[in-house]
Amino acid sequence: MGAILLALALAALAWVLVVGDLLRRQRPAWHWYLVGYPVTACRVMFTWRRVTMLNDLAVSHRPPRGLLGDLVVKGDPLRPVAPRISFPRATCLGLTVLVRLHAGQTPATYMKAADALVHAWKVHAVRVTSPERGLVLLTATATDPLERPGLATAPAELLAALIGVLESGGAWVMNLRLVPHWLIVGATRSGKSTLLARLITQLAQQPVALVGIDCKGGMELGLFAGRMSALATCRREAVAVLSALVVDMQDRMSACRSAGVRSIWELPDKLRPVPVVVLVDEIAELYLSDGTRESRAEAEQCSTLLLRLAQLGAALGLHLVVAGQRVGSDLGPGVTALRAQLGGRICHRVNDPGTAEMTLGDLNKDAVAVAQSITAEERGVAVCTGPDGGWSRARSHLTPTEEAVSTARKYSGMTPELPLVGRALVALEGDHK
Repeated sequence: MGAILLALALAALAWVLVVGDLLRRQRPAWHWYLVGYPVTACRVMFTWRRVTMLNDLAVSHRPPRGLLGDLVVKGDPLRPVAPRISFPRATCLGLTVLVRLHAGQTPATYMKAADALVHAWKVHAVRVTSPERGLVLLTATATDPLERPGLATAPAELLAALIGVLESGGAWVMNLRLVPHWLIVGATRSGKSTLLARLITQLAQQPVALVGIDCKGGMELGLFAGRMSALATCRREAVAVLSALVVDMQDRMSACRSAGVRSIWELPDKLRPVPVVVLVDEIAELYLSDGTRESRAEAEQCSTLLLRLAQLGAALGLHLVVAGQRVGSDLGPGVTALRAQLGGRICHRVNDPGTAEMTLGDLNKDAVAVAQSITAEERGVAVCTGPDGGWSRARSHLTPTEEAVSTARKYSGMTPELPLVGRALVALEGDHK
């Protein structure tokens, strides 16, 4: 009888393990709520006091100095008190714990102890934020959501593109209405081209004009030429396109001034010009010069025109998305000035620390270190900025080139005409002949 019960118990245990593994792979959220969360919550409660003592988060109410006769004795006070915490609250990706700070404590001490909390709780990451004075919110992520990015959901909105997923599990959205200009950097095979393909796939379905500048002969952006209102494949064409866009920008200024408004979004729908998104692939090709007078003049023109569009274009429906393998001050002072106008930043794996510093250094030093830690195996993973000025790790949705090209062809009938840009390219072609 005992042998039968033992066999039944082993069979039941094997069944639970098989079902649990299947549930973890097919329904990770269910597995987390049923198994992962209870275990992790118990681990948080049982290890909290020890972790706070070992990482100087516990504070004693006794002073560190005392009198012993006529002597002042200095040392570590005994019986430290751990900060009070709330019961761990489950989320779809992990849990959150609210900590009430001791008097004199700051969130910085908890940021230093974040790695210790990761190991003690056996989770993927712990993010420290302060929702209000005197409180710290510890957000633990059970597993890395970037391993299986999929796609989060986000409401459809004009000039907003659903790119992928954030490390928090939320949707990674590039909203050009909130952040009008973006800088994207990444080494070869880091995921930069895939992100651009995803962006074009999302914007192709919207009533916007796409203008491409690809001085590598159109090798990248030429695949989507059917949905683009204009495509420049060399620097001479880039100068012509950018010059025409600056003239168009001045016309938009005049229309806004005549209507007594400060942006095209305040104009009536019938009078509002079409929004334009300028996609620049490999920015270095616009700034590098071979030393000849003509080459230097073209590079200076590109620098000036891009800077004018970045400075004045946001309210006029002209947006820049500038991409490159590397961006450095050695390309000239114009690059540094342009970077200051590109509020959105995305940094994939890069080959030199200078590019990461140039992209994220003026925003947050921690973001630079995280960007430099991205490995070659993490294709599509990047450090991005958000509309609130913060930063996060994210991963773009894998969009095959065939899918992007098919989408561009499908919506080619929605391609708006930009008469000034078209005439500039035709005139350039005639001069060249």
